[in-house]
Amino acid sequence: MPNDPDDESGRGSGDSGSGSGGPGGEGPGMPGGFPLGDPQQMAQMLRQFADMMAAQPAPGAQQASPGGVNWDMAKNIARHTVSQKGDASVSPVDSAKVSEALRLADLWLDGATPLPSGVQTSQAWSRSEWVERTMPAWSRLCDPLTSRIVESMGANMPEEMQSVAGPLMGMVRQMGGMLVGQQAGQAIGELAGEVVGSTDIGLPLAGEGRAALIPAGVQGFGEGLGVPEEEVRLYLAAREAAVHRLYAHVPWLRSHVHGLIEEYAAGMSFDMSALEERLGGIDLSDPEALQEALSGGEGLLQPQDTPQQKASLARLETAIALIEGWVSVVVDDAVRGRLPQSASLAEATRRRRATGGPAEHTFATLVGLELRPRRQREAARLWTALTEARGAEGRDAVWEHPDLMPSGEDLDDPDAFVAGPDGDVDLDISRLTGDLDPGESRDRKDDEDGGDGGDGRDGKGDGDGGA
Repeated sequence: MPNDPDDESGRGSGDSGSGSGGPGGEGPGMPGGFPLGDPQQMAQMLRQFADMMAAQPAPGAQQASPGGVNWDMAKNIARHTVSQKGDASVSPVDSAKVSEALRLADLWLDGATPLPSGVQTSQAWSRSEWVERTMPAWSRLCDPLTSRIVESMGANMPEEMQSVAGPLMGMVRQMGGMLVGQQAGQAIGELAGEVVGSTDIGLPLAGEGRAALIPAGVQGFGEGLGVPEEEVRLYLAAREAAVHRLYAHVPWLRSHVHGLIEEYAAGMSFDMSALEERLGGIDLSDPEALQEALSGGEGLLQPQDTPQQKASLARLETAIALIEGWVSVVVDDAVRGRLPQSASLAEATRRRRATGGPAEHTFATLVGLELRPRRQREAARLWTALTEARGAEGRDAVWEHPDLMPSGEDLDDPDAFVAGPDGDVDLDISRLTGDLDPGESRDRKDDEDGGDGGDGRDGKGDGDGGA
């Protein structure tokens, strides 16, 4: 306090907080009279920190995920991010156009795949509604990744620090949950400004059978293409309906994709020395740098690039590429001859994915997990070759079991996969699924499987072929 005999700040009773020992009122060792720079900026940063703390649930409230991430706070941040850029409500006219486009496109798909319709409801959403309706799916999808980050914040502390911290470890994890939740909310809010429907990342985020398009996203997708908006809407509706067909009639697919993400998360490890180095290099006199660190900071919580991580990521990328490739082939077949500009729309979709689609941006922002399906073209070529060799029914029969799915090596040599293990293009899928006729003997199946109970794929069906 001023006039305190022990006060060494150099202030007197008439000082307002600035030092009196140098030009501009600077005190010894205190630039500007304040050790952390501009006091107003510092106060603003602390107020934002207090707001983030205030967003924590009350004791006993169940607002945080099992992994410690506050997804309610993430949703509020995402909605705020959307509202800052403007988000008009969906008009009845736009809603009717979307419903009609989804209904018509779903009918077109009947001639392109034997899988029946998976659309139960058709809706048009604003961007804020997209955030609201998809947030439960985001929490389930990202929890394995984000909770691993929160856990690592405490688990990777030095043992001597953990012993000293004691009860404070719970607070460390709580802080980690806030930081990750804030980063996730920002990422999902930015994603809401890019998406066109509920299946942009290859998963039905609003639940199976609940097809939706965002009129503002459809309009943004068609900007600069010179294609009538009605054609753009129908093409994107066909992609939306195709994803719902796939997930509705391939019951193992959703759990398979989630399992691959959990596998990636289980092997995550963080270079805490690099994190400490970055935190140690932050200029405490720069409130913006402190705020960036407080909000997670781009790349602040990136996992190490280990061989295990690379292998997990390759399997996940292959799975997403196979889904995207199948959707592209089926949709192109369904709209061919119906939409004059379908080729231009297909190329625009491929460019959008190749340059980093919504899935890549969101996951990369969260934990550095890039989901860019770089192999989508190879996957599309494989599905096209399967269609030409076996027809639509033979192509879609591959989805009967994850062990039948092409692997990353199969994308390198699609002709070998199409020909089958014995070079037989007209491969009977029932041999791989074990569906024998009543009169067939077990010995015959063993001979066809190579005599070792395999799956007829020369050992490729080891459970990760779908990845």
